[in-house]
Amino acid sequence: MSGRRVELESAYILHHRPFRDNSQIIDVFSSGHGKLALVARGSRAGKSRLKGILRPFQLLRLSWTARTELGTLTGAELVGPPRLLTGDTLLSAYYLNELLLHFLHRFDPQPEIFDLYRDTLEQLSIAQEPAPALRRFELRLLRLLGYALDLEQDAVSGTPVADDVTYEYRVEQGPVPAHPSSTGALLTGRQLRDVAAGAFDDTGTLKAAGRLLKFVIHHHLGGRELKSRKVLIELRRDRMRRPADGAGEVPAQDPDGG
Repeated sequence: MSGRRVELESAYILHHRPFRDNSQIIDVFSSGHGKLALVARGSRAGKSRLKGILRPFQLLRLSWTARTELGTLTGAELVGPPRLLTGDTLLSAYYLNELLLHFLHRFDPQPEIFDLYRDTLEQLSIAQEPAPALRRFELRLLRLLGYALDLEQDAVSGTPVADDVTYEYRVEQGPVPAHPSSTGALLTGRQLRDVAAGAFDDTGTLKAAGRLLKFVIHHHLGGRELKSRKVLIELRRDRMRRPADGAGEVPAQDPDGG
């Protein structure tokens, strides 16, 4: 770590927090050095040259020096025009950031995950419904981290899942035939196959995938709650209670389906 200098590396900002009078610490996901933390000195000052550059979800080229685990930002450049994310897509992007902050190890380059994150942000920026992009991100992230889901084989019999059978997904085993007392993530064999293929045209499959992936990710996070998911659920519950143009209640949405 001693004396390391990095110039103009592609990176995204995952999180930032105030530091001293007018500086901040930024948690960065870089293409060649993985996740790391940098001090951006003076970046919160009114006349800072970094004003408007250090923004989340925007591809940047960052330069820094590091003598300890906490480096010092020395330069930042925007790559392309700012990306506009609003509403559910903005909250969904914060959810991606939270997943990366929890799952990635410091200074562990993950170029495939970097590309996956970049591509998913692009999909979110043009998506009318963010849920399919989120589900595909979660599935591939888990696979790249070594937590791939086995969705197409009955864990008890070793045979392919049957389309019309309902299964309970167990993280340490895979799909097992459900019984009346099953309380975990329940999906039909057909839904399991579609989730494995990333095929989410069917609304029921999309919602089932949301419940399944929430269950699996919660397990791998050791039960820690993700703030962005909680905010998204609360906002959607608020919408369900709010009248829509005086014509009654807004139709209920399953938070895990989107």
